[in-house]
Amino acid sequence: MKNLLFVFFFYLMILNVTAQNAVNKKAQANFEKAQAHLSDNSYDAAIEDLNEAVKADPNFQLAYLQLGDLNRRVKNFEASKTAYKKAISLAPDADVRMYYGLAEAELNTGEYSNALINIGLFIKNYKGTDKVFIHKVLKYQKDCEFAIEAIKHPVKYEPKNLGNEINSVNRDYFPAITADGEQMIFSRNINGNEDFYTALKINNSWAKPTPLSTAINTSQFNEGAQSITPDGLYLFFTGCNRPDGLGRCDIYVSHKGGKNWGEPFNLGAPINTTYWESQPAISPDGNTLYFVSNRPDGFGGHDIWKSTLKSDGYWSEPENLGPEINTPYDEHTPFIHPDGKTLYFSSDGWPGMGNKDIFLSRLTDSGRWGKPENMGYPINTFNEETGLIVTPDGSEGLFSSVLKDGYGDMDIYSFQMPEDKKPLPITYVKGIVIDMETKSFLEAQVHVVNLNTGKTEYNDNTSKETGSFLTVMPVGSDHAFNVSADGYLFYSENYQLNVSSINKPTIIEIGLRKLKVGDDVVLKNIFFNTNEYRILPASVTELATLTELLKNNPNLQIEIQGHTDNVGNVLQNEKLSLNRAKAVYDYLIQQKISAERLIYKGYGEKKPIVPNDSEAQRKQNRRTSFIITRI
Repeated sequence: MKNLLFVFFFYLMILNVTAQNAVNKKAQANFEKAQAHLSDNSYDAAIEDLNEAVKADPNFQLAYLQLGDLNRRVKNFEASKTAYKKAISLAPDADVRMYYGLAEAELNTGEYSNALINIGLFIKNYKGTDKVFIHKVLKYQKDCEFAIEAIKHPVKYEPKNLGNEINSVNRDYFPAITADGEQMIFSRNINGNEDFYTALKINNSWAKPTPLSTAINTSQFNEGAQSITPDGLYLFFTGCNRPDGLGRCDIYVSHKGGKNWGEPFNLGAPINTTYWESQPAISPDGNTLYFVSNRPDGFGGHDIWKSTLKSDGYWSEPENLGPEINTPYDEHTPFIHPDGKTLYFSSDGWPGMGNKDIFLSRLTDSGRWGKPENMGYPINTFNEETGLIVTPDGSEGLFSSVLKDGYGDMDIYSFQMPEDKKPLPITYVKGIVIDMETKSFLEAQVHVVNLNTGKTEYNDNTSKETGSFLTVMPVGSDHAFNVSADGYLFYSENYQLNVSSINKPTIIEIGLRKLKVGDDVVLKNIFFNTNEYRILPASVTELATLTELLKNNPNLQIEIQGHTDNVGNVLQNEKLSLNRAKAVYDYLIQQKISAERLIYKGYGEKKPIVPNDSEAQRKQNRRTSFIITRI
């Protein structure tokens, strides 16, 4: 769009050259030399000739107009403003378009009040009918109005360089961070080669960065614009001009098995196409991939799209995020916070400070994106702001820039997030899975379900080398947490997360017991209403895990047990516990588990696991469990 406008202005100025009053021959010769350079797109040479032309003839208005346009084209806005102002002073009514050019140059240097005046003059006198151009003009007017008000109400913003622990004399940029805040992966450009580096946080300080992996970094291609899953096990990134690429830039993924990263592979169609796909952002559950593309059927030059992971392991046909996020202009650098609902991105299409600004949008309960919110001034300025990520706890924003306290080229900075721009609160569970007897690490499946929404928040396997996992859980929801491995009893836990859970992550070691007679498991995610025995829908996840255990071990026989606290009538408690155990039994029968393998009993208050001294302890005694009776 900008290139078309430039060509449009410049072409009409050449047509009008004969209308120029007689000029100095030297000035005219330099002007004509500039036109020859322009036909070769040699803008710097053309600017040099035009400067000679106005030096020879200070009243050469068309030369000033072209200088204004050309300097605007190469983003030398100060020189552009000077040239336009001189042209206007020579003949204020010669061409209304020079007010547009001046307004754009002023907008890009933060002179919003002057830009608003000049864009108003242009709107008042422009007689054209180009709808796309008029839309652009009106957008500039909105930008000026927004910026003037934003400057009156600045947000607190004190960027802090992350220091020489992270930054170097080279270009360091585009950080990504794991949910525990203990690992950072970022891009570093050394002599034109872009690679990934990683740093670990030790005793609250970043250790010296090291190259990420020779399996990912290459000497002949650039790797960048990455996104890492909260557990740090999957890295999505942009690779350009690779032999297996479908277009100029494609999206790749690498999985970390144990301590080593695997060979990255191209995600292929339908995510990658012959067009430009870049800047991936993976959701915390790993099931939704946001990315930027200029493929057809979008709203502008570059839009944000999303694709979801299907049950067969393939990605769905990408879906445009629509007019709630995308505009007729460009949207870039999406970042979906680990809360799964707050999207940060850059755009030059929504009202802002004049260039690309950073915005946020929140996913509503209806599944639609809310209206983008500008991050405010001075986080956003007339310069281009892109590539913001937000720490998992929501307290800090991380970005890259060239500021006065830098170590060389671009550095990574942090700043305190404004309160109203923070994401939703989260916490996480981080741990390892081991064999309880041998203490060796286990390859186990960790499955976490949000009981409020029924949505799977995490479903992945630990590795034999480390047994580690990390799962993010939004605060304000209850979560079913199950860990299972072949030949072992599964582990069951329930997390009820409220505001007090913020900044209190759970660090656990889970020991799984091999299947043997007499072992028992408390089913912490089987739910009933008070004094009732109808299984509630939130119990489905736990019941599915139990069903899978029985199907994977066809010789296993169990006794399903119901238990209560000591409140109420003893006989009624026994009857209630029996009916609850039978409800689980009936469910398993419906899942084609043989009745010969199942027994159910109600023990009432006879087998407490803790004294009934408080409501919290009585709650523990109100439980459903099972015990292995035969293998």
